[in-house]
Amino acid sequence: MKLTVFGHWGGYPKVDEGTSSYLLEEDGFKLLIDIGASAVSIMQNYVDPNTIDAAIISHYHPDHVADVGILQHYRLIGGMNEDVPVLPIYGHDEDARGFSYLSMPNVSEGIAYDPSKELKVGPFTITFLKTVHPVVCYAMRIEANGKTFVFTADSAYQEVFTAFAKDADLLMTDTNFYQDLAGKSQIHMASTEVGKLAHDAGVKTLLLTHLPQFGELATLKAEAASEYKGQIVLAEKGLIIEF
Repeated sequence: MKLTVFGHWGGYPKVDEGTSSYLLEEDGFKLLIDIGASAVSIMQNYVDPNTIDAAIISHYHPDHVADVGILQHYRLIGGMNEDVPVLPIYGHDEDARGFSYLSMPNVSEGIAYDPSKELKVGPFTITFLKTVHPVVCYAMRIEANGKTFVFTADSAYQEVFTAFAKDADLLMTDTNFYQDLAGKSQIHMASTEVGKLAHDAGVKTLLLTHLPQFGELATLKAEAASEYKGQIVLAEKGLIIEF
């Protein structure tokens, strides 16, 4: 698998950067995971947005869906000059308003996933876990060709993440807080909590994302390393990980 980071900030993007959006590729299939602010602008440096095969949404907070409409408009305009297929965008339908924005006639089709069942998208098999967040949000375990990628999406720490992320090749975690907020939040995870999760789940690599705009980000990595001795990577625009 190949993961490319387009946006990695929580809440809002820093100057010339973006919020949550990631491209996962396998066997030539391009799956876009969340479509946050500035995602379309950034992704044009790495891939033509018209070549995205499918997208999937964890939840409908703006920092995860701000560029859904922008991607639709990009493909709408591109479709005037070339054959651009209708883009399937998978999302939960427990937020009817948010889900409704995934569809645009002849451009994109919103498809509701059932979080209690496996979802097949291209070469990927996706299973879901409800997170601890103010709105309905789902973590994703994505498997293909013997490799496993797990994305916690936005969540406070919960013990069930350990089994969900077990033996993942790459675990990408919401790491919006430093260790001083560990155990105190019902919104996002802290650095030491994601380190504990990575350790307990026995993952190969830990990727910290949904990062805070304040403080020294290297501290997040050091704090996570106090719990997990494997490879830890800080997300940044344009980061590519192959595994």
